Amino acid sequence: MVRERPQGRSCGALHRCLLGAALLLGLRLCVELRRAGSGPPVRSSSRGPIPRPPGPHLPLAPVPPRGASKRQVTYVRSGRRAPPGGGGSGTPEPSCCSPRGRLRRKGPRWHIELQPWAGPAQSLDEEALRFLRYISTTQIACDHMSTDSLATDSSSAKKPWLVCLDDRFGLAHQIRNKQCRLYSLGLGSDDTHFEVSMANDGCEVHRFDPSVKSAHILESQRLWYHRLSIDWRDPHPAIAAQKLHSNTRKLGSILNEFGHHKIDVLKADLESAEWKVLENLILEDVLEQIGQLIFEIHLHWPGFEVSGSDSSVVRFWYSLLKELEQKDFRLFYSYKDLSKPQLFLKKDIFNASSCYTLSWVNTRWK
Repeated sequence: MVRERPQGRSCGALHRCLLGAALLLGLRLCVELRRAGSGPPVRSSSRGPIPRPPGPHLPLAPVPPRGASKRQVTYVRSGRRAPPGGGGSGTPEPSCCSPRGRLRRKGPRWHIELQPWAGPAQSLDEEALRFLRYISTTQIACDHMSTDSLATDSSSAKKPWLVCLDDRFGLAHQIRNKQCRLYSLGLGSDDTHFEVSMANDGCEVHRFDPSVKSAHILESQRLWYHRLSIDWRDPHPAIAAQKLHSNTRKLGSILNEFGHHKIDVLKADLESAEWKVLENLILEDVLEQIGQLIFEIHLHWPGFEVSGSDSSVVRFWYSLLKELEQKDFRLFYSYKDLSKPQLFLKKDIFNASSCYTLSWVNTRWK
């Protein structure tokens, strides 16, 4: 005789089976999720650096030992012969221009400030009379001027290159202490009596002349010749047409290359390039490194890369000289060369010479 199983017991067993299966499935899902969310163990920084990702890496620059320093010395060719029997063990030739680090300057200006017109008509007469009056009137008195270079005969080769030796401007002190430095800009045909005289007095003289055969020549104990020409721009190495002028430099570039931070005297006879060179010295703030200026200016034509009407050219000349005055340079000597043609912008007017020699002193020079 078969007994019937109670209906409540079968339903309870089925319910327990389903609940157990759901619990097992939930545990399985929890384990899988835990495995998927966990990552590799994090390494401690004490065990070493974090590995770098694969790929090309730049090599690290070698670190110089502490206290080490780099020193660069430039030796140049001397005009004096080596002693007989000299070899590699002899005394090295002196260096004229060992670089001492680049000078820091302000950013260059792009143009000078033109002075107002001399008169409402903006005519050549107005501009020329103002300009000639300006260069013929000294602005400061100098009681002691060097006269070794004054012409003693009728020869036109010698010119009155004068420097101011008043104690208040410091040049005489620098000469006595053999710490004077003079830069001379010119051509091979120029008379060098002034340079030789200043070198004999104790100045370190550097004459820049593109006609010199060697790059650097030590003519005497304190007189150097350099095969370089001073320009108002540096040649661009990528332009083939300018490779012919590789010996051309701006004065500021030469100061950086030679490591010279100051020039006590700058003498220039540049045959009508003086206006653009002077403009470059003003725009690049090189003037503050110069104690005295001696320039020969030429008035028979506008000069290299100076253009415009005659009145605007003279206005440009005048504005350049006014910039010198604003930089605290004062004219202490003016010489009108009567041996040169009496021409002013190709005209025989105003009783003007085509050539003047002007000397300025930097009143803030120390």
